[in-house]
Amino acid sequence: METCFILSLWVFSQLGAVLGDSVRSNEPEVSGSEGDTVTLSCSYETSYTAGVYLYWYRKYPNRAPQYILLRGAKGIRTSDTAGFAKKRFSSQATDSSTVLNITTLELADTAVYLCALRLAQ
Repeated sequence: METCFILSLWVFSQLGAVLGDSVRSNEPEVSGSEGDTVTLSCSYETSYTAGVYLYWYRKYPNRAPQYILLRGAKGIRTSDTAGFAKKRFSSQATDSSTVLNITTLELADTAVYLCALRLAQ
């Protein structure tokens, strides 16, 4: 079985952020073998209390980021998942973190994964 490496060279967006907001990865790199389940996570801090949207993207070399999914947090219950991701990608979000779970890992999952925060307005 081939080893599949998932690089998490985290680049975070803070769309509509308030001064002092931050988003950070909880691990610089995650790896697994084909067929495994892996979890990527990031933490965030914001003083904004009206809700946030947490997005996950993946990026292949020389390509634009590809949207995977979003989850609402801090009172927002919205969720959405891209069609290609519905079977193997899932996410949970709390008031301070979000995780991305990838099941049945494939070699094609090798990419840079991005977490982004947007304030609900």
